[in-house]
Amino acid sequence: MKKTAYLLAASAAMILVGGASAMAAPSCGLNNGKKAEGEPIQVGAVVGRTGPDDFSSSAKAAQAYFNCVNDNGGINGRPIEYLVEDDQWNPEVAGQVAAKLVKDKNVLALVGSASFVEMGVNAKLYQDENVMSMASGCAVAECFESKNIVSTNQGPLPSSVGAAQWAVANLESKNVVCIGLTIPTVGRYSCGWTEKYMQSKNLTGSSVLIDPGAADMNSAYLEAVASGADTILVNLPAGMAAALLQVVMESGAQDQYKWISSTPLYDKDVPALLGDAWSGKMYVNAELTPIDGTGPDATNWREIMDKYGETSDPRDTFSQSGYLSARFFVDAMLKLDPAKIDRNSVTDAIRAIKNEKSDLLCGPYYVGPGDRHMPNHANVMMQMIDGGFKQVGGCADVDSAYLDPIRAQEKELGISSN
Repeated sequence: MKKTAYLLAASAAMILVGGASAMAAPSCGLNNGKKAEGEPIQVGAVVGRTGPDDFSSSAKAAQAYFNCVNDNGGINGRPIEYLVEDDQWNPEVAGQVAAKLVKDKNVLALVGSASFVEMGVNAKLYQDENVMSMASGCAVAECFESKNIVSTNQGPLPSSVGAAQWAVANLESKNVVCIGLTIPTVGRYSCGWTEKYMQSKNLTGSSVLIDPGAADMNSAYLEAVASGADTILVNLPAGMAAALLQVVMESGAQDQYKWISSTPLYDKDVPALLGDAWSGKMYVNAELTPIDGTGPDATNWREIMDKYGETSDPRDTFSQSGYLSARFFVDAMLKLDPAKIDRNSVTDAIRAIKNEKSDLLCGPYYVGPGDRHMPNHANVMMQMIDGGFKQVGGCADVDSAYLDPIRAQEKELGISSN
């Protein structure tokens, strides 16, 4: 697999999470140190904050970035008013809160949304109302197969396939079982394409799907064991993944399998939560570059979170993704006449985003007019070790036929990874 040319030199090195970075003033927006006092620009987000797991770190990072922007001139003098709604992992609630934001509050865009249900419910609403969602925590297929949704994160399909791809090449995995969620366009979508990847290599893949509303981790683990797999892929939200791995640890079976995971376990607090029993044994795919990276955006993201976020806000991949969605949105808005900003001009400005580069990404970010969007589809691998993470795989593009129309679109748009 090719590596992108602009990957930081450090990204191929073995890096431990947790190193301190030198404190500096964060950079954002106009960066002029003047509070924005004009007419607010309303921007929304829908997150799954309460329910089976908390999936809101991306919106917290977007909020921190917008706080910084408002302290530094806003959008050419206009502050951003950020309205975040909780869908409670409930499709009915997801529809209600999105309608509230789009129809009642008339938000000009959504930025930093993260959910396992809302994009599937609201994709048609966003298209009908000509409002763009620059999401940061997409999990469902509809998020990547919709005209008006684009995300800085990859979602579980590239992350799971990327993890399996790395395990086949580096752990000699022959039979991978993917443990995911029963949500049709989450588990069947991501684990299903992981099975297809394994089959494309004349290897074996299978899936175990868990009901997020009534998760039985012991049964899920036993079903995975019964599959005959040599490698278990944990494709679950971080809290649920930790619960599953606790069951495995209590069984004393963590040494009997090779263990890989999609992105949610890549959180600086997870190694301490899981303990030494998983040190050296769990390999986690990261949809963005390492959370302790030394590049400009990696450093600025941490500084933004330290100054404008809460100490309790997660420092994870989805936080990085929320920061990037907010930054790319602000950069696009600053090109507009502040007196003529409306939903149509904002939607057009977002669609015009092209070849944005960041050290947090393995590839360029873009939007375009297409009916589907997945600009981020190259990832890295991390090993959980010694209370942190060590990078063990550099940026690699995901090997999946699912990406064929995405790559065709990139060719048509002139998207370059050089």
